[in-house]
Amino acid sequence: MATEAAPEWLNKGDNSWQLTASSFVALQSIGLVIIYGGIVKKKWAINSAFMALYAFAATMIFWTLWGFRMSFGDSLFLGVVGRPDFSVLTQKFMLAEGFTGLYPAATLVFFQFVFAAITLVLIAGALLGRMNFKAWMLFVPLWLSLSYTVGAFSIWSPNGFLFKAGVMDFAGGFVIHLSSGIAGFTAAFWVGPRIPKDRESFPPNNIIMTLVGAGLLWIGWAGFNGGAPYAANIDTSLAIYNTHLCTATSLLVWLCLDYIKFGKPSVIGAVQGMVTGLVCITPAAGLVQVWAALIMGVLSGSIPWFTMMVLHKKIKFLKHVDDTLAIFHTHAIAGTLGGLLTGLFAEPNLNRLFFGDDPKFVGLIYAIKNGRTTAGLHQIGMQIAGMTFIIVLNVVITSIICLIIKFITPLRLSVEEMTIGDDTVHGEDAYAVWGDGETYEQSIHGKQLYPSHV
Repeated sequence: MATEAAPEWLNKGDNSWQLTASSFVALQSIGLVIIYGGIVKKKWAINSAFMALYAFAATMIFWTLWGFRMSFGDSLFLGVVGRPDFSVLTQKFMLAEGFTGLYPAATLVFFQFVFAAITLVLIAGALLGRMNFKAWMLFVPLWLSLSYTVGAFSIWSPNGFLFKAGVMDFAGGFVIHLSSGIAGFTAAFWVGPRIPKDRESFPPNNIIMTLVGAGLLWIGWAGFNGGAPYAANIDTSLAIYNTHLCTATSLLVWLCLDYIKFGKPSVIGAVQGMVTGLVCITPAAGLVQVWAALIMGVLSGSIPWFTMMVLHKKIKFLKHVDDTLAIFHTHAIAGTLGGLLTGLFAEPNLNRLFFGDDPKFVGLIYAIKNGRTTAGLHQIGMQIAGMTFIIVLNVVITSIICLIIKFITPLRLSVEEMTIGDDTVHGEDAYAVWGDGETYEQSIHGKQLYPSHV
């Protein structure tokens, strides 16, 4: 029986799954907080983790105020970006049926928020160990408003020009991963490098903590890709299975290549292989068959490994830009690879489950098989067009944002601040021994909250 709290259009099963998937993706950002806190040098543990946590919190505010409507609202300009308004602040909008899915707009707004937030968290990975926190506080809302909203609207919104043209991006290979990889690399160029000592030696302070964060990231991807169909349906099940298969394959391939090249199985390398597998399958998860996901895992564990371990050391410009956690390779390269392979492997029946009965969505190998080679080549062309748009957008907008911030506050910390790390930036130490109290009593919180200890 329909009630005021459960209207006739509400599908409780779909709503429950979508909120669960949203929570999984939110936990992925917390997983990255943990990864960043453990994978960096001890003196940067607090700053690195807090950059991620701040991005998550700040995105929530600006997503609510105008970000969602700019990403999924009415078209403001040529199907490129939505018209900003304050609809999300109103009960009428949030409790009404969303533009897709059988649940209220509030569910959809939250689901899309966690995607926007993790994109900013990923960008932070390229800037750890030297970015001025004040500059980061400005960067997050500016990039969300001027770059992310444009990419999301263009490719994901039903009113977006690239969506209408036929670009396939199941869960964010272009919108999230290519965007974060290019934006992070571009921002790293403008911010400048870490001090030479940190570039030469930047050992993780807690690899076990990094593995815990990696585990949250991997398992949380069930919500990342499993939430993309906006329903608890058969495509959701396939998307989740393909996600885990591609990831496991990619991790093992990367591990084997590390073993062959360096003679030892690297834990950090395994995490990198895990991430590239997750990223590569994202644009394709519910659109390809299981055998294709397996092939994508082999390629995502080898091609980004080659660009990171071989090409990076030979290309002067890549060596010049200090991308702390190699976000360019794990997200830009892997996201591009996944987007192109989607155009190759997307199966027509699976495309119909996700996009509806629209014949323009077809992978090249199936197009050739069915005598529609032109349609398949067109699909590959659209994937390249989507990739190109996201790259140009993020290089240009990220550069403009960094130059604007530079006039307000330095993008990079001083050499003295970078030499000391957390204590000079936040007045705190990640591994202070509170019993001894030496660092704690000198911190701003030790003085303000516990004056008896001073």
